Amino acid sequence: MSHTSPSVSQEFVSLIKQIVSDQAPPLFAVVLEYGEGTDAEIIAWGIALDDSAYMITADGRNQYALAKPENALNYVRSRTNTTPHLVWAKS
Repeated sequence: MSHTSPSVSQEFVSLIKQIVSDQAPPLFAVVLEYGEGTDAEIIAWGIALDDSAYMITADGRNQYALAKPENALNYVRSRTNTTPHLVWAKS
């Protein structure tokens, strides 16, 4: 915690950080693959919540409320010789 008062114990700060770490929603990226393993670009980031997901494009211009993370791929424009992938940041 970056803005803690001097009276907050280090044990409490550690406990809160552990709680946040344990409950953090899974993070995913939408990656656009160019060609067959030639190049790739992250075009969006998202978080998976218990009953929905949220995604924002990497440039910050578009935001999406999703029923589930896999639906993020429905918002990727189809282009010749590209393949979109949903990639989880941590497994």
